[in-house]
Amino acid sequence: MAPSKTSKKTGKTRSALQDVVTREYTIHLHKLVHGRSFKKRAPHAVKSVVEFAQKAMGTTDVRVDPRLNQQLWERGIRSPPRRIRVKLERKRNDEENAKEKLYTYASYVPVESFKGLETVVVDAE
Repeated sequence: MAPSKTSKKTGKTRSALQDVVTREYTIHLHKLVHGRSFKKRAPHAVKSVVEFAQKAMGTTDVRVDPRLNQQLWERGIRSPPRRIRVKLERKRNDEENAKEKLYTYASYVPVESFKGLETVVVDAE
């Protein structure tokens, strides 16, 4: 779960449950799988996306969309894409016996070019 943050001016703590947010990131996979043996590149790319989502969203529960997984594996085990655009959604966990109150859902965002793209906060639908 994301640590609750304290505002320096007011001294109030902010609840992580109100931190339901959606952002789009570009992940540079080429540097993350560099030096990895050929038969481990695509599995490591999937693990790298999960690790990136954990750090960016502050949740340990990360769920990968099947379409994102398909894009990572599209060119085989040896050559995952160099970069990938990912939409990370931090959501509330409504299951009764859930260990954490929030989870992150990672999905694929198709783009023509990665030139000039930055991290974007997406408005809730």
